[in-house]
Amino acid sequence: MTHRWTRSALLLAAMALVAAALASTAAARVDAGGAASASTVNVAFIYPKTGGLAAFGQEEFDGFQAGLAYTKGKCGGVTINPTYIDDATDPATAITAFKNAVGQGTKIIAGTGSSGIALQLGPLAAQNNVLYIAGAAAADAITGLNRNTFRAGRQTLQDVADAANVFPPKTTGKKVVVFAEDTAFGQGNFAAVNGIFGGKGHAVTKILSPFGAADLTPYAQQLKNSNADAAYVAWANTTNAAAMWQSLQQQGVPAKMTIITGLANREVYDSLGPLVSGITLLSHYVYTAPKNKVNTWMTKWLAKNHLGVPNLFTPDGFVTAQMICRAVQKGGTDTSKQISALEGWKFVAPKGAQYIRPADHAMIQPMFLVQLVPGKGGHFVTKVVKTVSPGNVQPPVTPFK
Repeated sequence: MTHRWTRSALLLAAMALVAAALASTAAARVDAGGAASASTVNVAFIYPKTGGLAAFGQEEFDGFQAGLAYTKGKCGGVTINPTYIDDATDPATAITAFKNAVGQGTKIIAGTGSSGIALQLGPLAAQNNVLYIAGAAAADAITGLNRNTFRAGRQTLQDVADAANVFPPKTTGKKVVVFAEDTAFGQGNFAAVNGIFGGKGHAVTKILSPFGAADLTPYAQQLKNSNADAAYVAWANTTNAAAMWQSLQQQGVPAKMTIITGLANREVYDSLGPLVSGITLLSHYVYTAPKNKVNTWMTKWLAKNHLGVPNLFTPDGFVTAQMICRAVQKGGTDTSKQISALEGWKFVAPKGAQYIRPADHAMIQPMFLVQLVPGKGGHFVTKVVKTVSPGNVQPPVTPFK
């Protein structure tokens, strides 16, 4: 009897070992494929909840929430667990948050609307071999920074490429002034305008004010007295955008030169509208332009959750979630595999068809041309003039350093 029990026990033990081996093999296969069915991946979402770019940060946050809802259950069995950190539009705060997240084992970090911050976080991603996805930050230098760094939004060169036809073909010798704040975003716009407009034979200079300056009259006066043919206005700070436009109006700048500018947040439509009547504006997103199921889904989700209609940077947050989902679906927790999964990825985003260029991680995407026209109740609304295909606004390739 004892002998039989021993043989049975040995048989059961052997079966258990076989089962364990099979389970281990299956787990290994799942890991090789990129995702365990019940695994959770922690993500640090660093964004400007407060500070000068807080309005953009809220849009990015709302879009990210919508994107998480859209991708839920589609990430290869992986659940995305985000932690939200306010960088207060401050580089030191963001860097500390990034390092703390890495120290806690977080391998995917996303967000920030500040180009200056993103350009400091990107190198940290490479140093620590984590995946970093910059959000709304537009600096061209983010593209090609390193293989660990991606971008969810557009870059300045894509804006400027759209604006390059403001002068008639073969026109040269025009004077263009870039009017912006003295930030990475402002400096990046100057570099892009100088490269593209300067390459067409125009003279490009700049007038940069301190970030967040309360009194912009002296800078508006400089622009008025510049005798420029055109002013390329690149303004990212929503806290003083209205004051900036008022200063230009008070100095009579629009009567002296052509205004070239991108369409900012919905909140400035009414102040911007009278200034740019009849002018076609550059826009990387207005929610009425794209006609696709993803944009429709996002718009309905925001309305259902009482978050209003999508704003300028809402799709950047949404795309961030799409990219994270793709990364873990195909790459699991392996950073190298996540990077490979994103490189060359073609997908439909709220803006339409997008493509991550493998050579430098540029986000190839459509752009839009719009006008602000009077709407109901004296408010200005957008009129979509044209959708510019992704291939017509591709930035030059910037190989990884």
